[in-house]
Amino acid sequence: MPDTFIKFEMPSHGSITKAGKVRSQTPKIEAKPKKGVIPRIRNRYNFTKRILQATSTQSSEKI
Repeated sequence: MPDTFIKFEMPSHGSITKAGKVRSQTPKIEAKPKKGVIPRIRNRYNFTKRILQATSTQSSEKI
């Protein structure tokens, strides 16, 4: 085997100096205000409403 190492670089698609050109030209749009409850909290609320309260009412009916 020869002792020389062939350096192989992957070709780039376009020059690096133009990176981020489109994003910088795009106008900034303000974010819409969030409405509603965060899904994780909503799921927890539904769980307590459906499962925990339902099991507590069923257990009290059996007594």
